[in-house]
Formats: sequence, structure tokens, C-alpha cells
Amino acid sequence: MSEKILQYDKPSLQGTLTIPGDKSVSHRSVMFGAIATGKTTVEGFLLGEDCLSTIDCFRKLGVKIDVEGTNVSIDSPGIEGWQEPTEVLYTGNSGTTTRLMLGILAGSNVHSVMTGDASIGKRPMRRVIDPLRQMGAHITGRADGQYTPLAIQGTALQAIDYHMPVASAQVKSAILLAGLRAKGTTIVRENEVSRDHTERMLRQFGAQVDEVSGVISLKGGQTLTGTHVSVPGDISSAAFFLVAGAICENSKVTLENVGVNPTRDGIIEVLQSMGAAITVLPNEDNQSEPTATITIETSALKGTTIEGDIIPRLIDEIPILALLATQANGKTIIKDAEELKVKETDRITAVVDELKKLGATIEATEDGMIIEGPTPLRSASIKTYGDHRIGMMGAVAALIADGAVTLDDAECIAVSYPSFFEHIEEVK
Repeated sequence: MSEKILQYDKPSLQGTLTIPGDKSVSHRSVMFGAIATGKTTVEGFLLGEDCLSTIDCFRKLGVKIDVEGTNVSIDSPGIEGWQEPTEVLYTGNSGTTTRLMLGILAGSNVHSVMTGDASIGKRPMRRVIDPLRQMGAHITGRADGQYTPLAIQGTALQAIDYHMPVASAQVKSAILLAGLRAKGTTIVRENEVSRDHTERMLRQFGAQVDEVSGVISLKGGQTLTGTHVSVPGDISSAAFFLVAGAICENSKVTLENVGVNPTRDGIIEVLQSMGAAITVLPNEDNQSEPTATITIETSALKGTTIEGDIIPRLIDEIPILALLATQANGKTIIKDAEELKVKETDRITAVVDELKKLGATIEATEDGMIIEGPTPLRSASIKTYGDHRIGMMGAVAALIADGAVTLDDAECIAVSYPSFFEHIEEVK
């Protein structure tokens, strides 16, 4: 762990940033390139620790992957040609790697063992493993597969018709990736729309995926062909500078090439509802993921209620939105966000506890939190819990706090945003 003391004396933020590549798309670009036959090239890849864990896992399966800057090339014989790994597949802090790999490995020809760091060891896996077992997957692990380490014996799978109990792109993606190798047509039914990066990328790699009114269908036995993937900037990372630009005095920040996938753009909608001075200029391109240039300026903000079907579209942005709410006039209520309890840490408890240290008027509820604003923030020592988004929330708070904010572990931020502190220096 590396302690970091931050003191910025309330700067005005000015400038233009190119946000690092989208984490979800970066993960999938390597996964799909490894499943596919032939060569896949990726530009704008996120060189965060989570995505590098995905690369490491596929290298252990015999897939040739070269990294040069943010360009990645994957040369794969296809899933049929993978080698059985002689080492444990280590997924680090990455829930996406762990859960999606379960779906991929379930229908492969190899036996493998997968584990992650201490945080991953506490995160629930049965939500993925149960539907995969319904498809015939052979997966064992601690507490009957609830926790890592997990052993996966690849086998023949059977398609299922699965009704999602909660909105989860990771669960949906694991089932669809297993469905590629299953006999029959796999169907996933969603009550609330979750991130659709997997469906978009399946089509980009040549698969047919049908979606009608929340019902997604994928016929088994389809093969993928290597292609080129351009990774947009990650809107979840952009969120920290969108909030910083809104709450720092005399600020104007422009973020280029940000992914604005409609299943991920909830933060833009919330900022608009709170009265933020934000403009979104869509880019004209032919990529499978839409992008835009976003400009944010210092804003007079008002409280709002964040609930219902928007929650899956901004679940990772709730820590920074809670900080934003401390600077808004009135009450902000966040609810229907129980999923926060099973992230890298219990983010409801973590966000409330750490913002209270900074002087926020905030209380936890069973499914979210209530914040009263505006409140000045003070000097404090923040515990990050090894959670990158709590760490970045604390760093943005330091921009407006009276006095220094100390992060007990700043290294965790490299999971998703290795250049975060350099980007703060660029615009402050």
C-alpha cells in the first residue's frame, strides 16, 4: 500500500484530456480475440491492472498476445486450439475477468483453476456459476463455488432460457459466452437493461445476436473471426473529471473520445438533471461503440433522486456522484443500488463512512444513501479499501477540501486509471 497526501488549494481546472480506454471494452477485446480464429488488433487498450490480468490469463492458455503502448494484437488458433494451462489463472482484482472467464472456460476443451486477490475471494460467484451449471458446466470451488479459487473442467454445454434475477452485465455475458459453445439457442431475459458491450462485440466478431424487448438470443456453434477493435474512453473514468469540473470554481474541462454507450451514460443524465453545465457532442464514426466529446463547466447544482432503471447505467459512478451531491443544493437520494454491496468492497458503507470523515452530511440506507448539501469538505485521512473508485473519489474531494486529504492506498487507482494523477496535474 502507498499512502498519498493530496493538497490542491482549490484549483480551477482548465484543459482537454483523452480519457484512458474503456475497461469493459478492453477486457472483451482480448477475450473475443482469444476465442476467435485469426488475428485481432486493438487500439486504445486500457493498460490498467485489471485488463492486464485478462491478457495474462489468455497467455497461460497459449494465446499469443503482444502489447505495444495502447495497441494490442491477439493471434489465436481459436478456442479449440487452446492449451491446458500449467499454472493457476490469476485474475487479480478483476471481477469482470473472473466472471466472464467462467463462461468462456465452461465450454472449452481444457481444465483450469482460477483465483484472484483477497477482494475477489470475497465476491459472490454463484450468481454466474448457477446458470452455467444449468447449462451443464463442471465448476467447483469454495462454499460450493460461491468463492474463488474455482476449478473449471471444460465440457459440452446445453443452451438454456434464463430469466435474469438482477441486472448484471457480467452474469449475462458469462451465459452468452458459454452459449457460443452450447447446443441449441441460449436465451437471456432482462427486466432491466444492463451493459450491452458483449452483444455489440459478438456482432463485431461475426456472430449473430438477436435482441427484442429485453430478450437476447444466441445460437450455439457460431465461430468468431479476428477483427479490429477501437476502444473508446471509459465513461466511468471520465466521471471523476466530469464531477471535478462541475464542483471546482472557474473550471472548464473537455474530455475527448468518451464512450457514450446508452447502457452506460446514466451519469450524463444525472448531471443534466442536477443542472450541470455540460455539453455532449457526438462523434461521427462507424465503431460499434458510440463516442462523444464532453465539456463540463463549474455548475450551480441541485439535489435529485437517482433510482430505478438508471442505476445499472451508472452503478460504478455512484461513489463520485455521492461526492457531487455534497456540493449540490438540497437533498440527493440514491436508492435501488443494493448491487454496491458486492463490488470491490461494500461501496454503500465505504462511501458513507469516508465522506463523513470529510464533513459530508450523508447517511446509508439499505439500498443506497441520502446526502444533504451543500457542505464544505475538510481535511481527512481516507481509507480506500483497495477500491479504485473510492480512491479516486477521495482524490477529487481533495480538490475542494480545506486542507490535505490523505489516501491510505493510492496504488489501487492503477486498476482502472494508471494516469489519473498525471491527468489531475494537466488540468489544475
